[in-house]
Amino acid sequence: MGQGANLLAVRSHNAALVLELLRRAGAEGVSRLELAERTGLTPQAVSKITGRLRDEGMVSEAGRLVSTGGKPRTVLRLVPEAGHAVGVHLDRDELRVVLVDLAGAVVDERRTAMDLGAGAEAVVGRVVALVTEVLGGDAAADVRSLLGVGVALPGPLDHVRGVLHRVTGFPEWDGFPLRDVLARRLEMPVVVDKDTNAAALGLAVAGEGRSFAYLHFAVGLGCGLVIGGAVHRGARTGAGEFGHQVVQLDGPVCECGNRGCVEALCLAAVARGDVEEAARVLGVGASNLVALLDVDLVLLGGRIVAGEPERFVRGVAEVLAERARRTGDQVVPVRIAFDGRCVVAEGAAQLLLAPLFGRVVG
Repeated sequence: MGQGANLLAVRSHNAALVLELLRRAGAEGVSRLELAERTGLTPQAVSKITGRLRDEGMVSEAGRLVSTGGKPRTVLRLVPEAGHAVGVHLDRDELRVVLVDLAGAVVDERRTAMDLGAGAEAVVGRVVALVTEVLGGDAAADVRSLLGVGVALPGPLDHVRGVLHRVTGFPEWDGFPLRDVLARRLEMPVVVDKDTNAAALGLAVAGEGRSFAYLHFAVGLGCGLVIGGAVHRGARTGAGEFGHQVVQLDGPVCECGNRGCVEALCLAAVARGDVEEAARVLGVGASNLVALLDVDLVLLGGRIVAGEPERFVRGVAEVLAERARRTGDQVVPVRIAFDGRCVVAEGAAQLLLAPLFGRVVG
């Protein structure tokens, strides 16, 4: 945890520190004294912050600690239902929408087949319809608690302006202002990011560490990077185009126009049923990434990986272990990210939720 400061100018920063500690504590909660000790704030500052948060309905009392002498301490907890966000995973052939509370729990979900190449009007209309459906479901949140909608989809795109670039395989989306169009249609704040970045953010919030790479292998292959605890997007929000690193100069043509990209080689191997080769090539790409950025962990996800999780983990891990033997470095671990969960859609919701807890998302 970072340290707080007893200054009016950074009141929101201090509130974020307190909220993050409450989120981590879960249903058991935490006392004001412990909040003060762990943030470096004075007890008076913590009392003022928690008082405001209680007035806003975001914090409530969760009982008292057993006293060992003196007055029993009141325990506070986060109220998960006090805030919600919608997460949208707009994939090349599928649309998934989740409703997530402050604690990061999915309270409702919808999914449907969809063609990203069907045209902007059709795709936007389907997104609006499914978001509206999840907001009107049995677990619907009070509209006053909604922070907005996070949308994650394949890149490249401009995260800051919410404008799509030439999405690989779908050049017709180039220049489309998806954020502004959806914000007008839904009449609420919208944030747009790459699917891999959203997933990486969600994983970071869930405590996966401060330095890792998330490799997402589905219809395409991309990477989300967390460096120093923050999602790394690059100077033009274009970092993480992992699938388009060339590893075979005379290899097959990729949709991006290059030859021998990791994505093209992995997809070709999967198409002919050679999962071991796909995992080996994915491992080669991961090894390059580890050598370049020195990350502590490699996480795997996406539908193709989900179909053969053990074989992909084993194949990538073997390549990384061989690299470690050559270099004398520690072996970087490999594992599945959020097995069975909609990691991209949940991460998209965190584009709205995470700033409440002091996470910088862009």
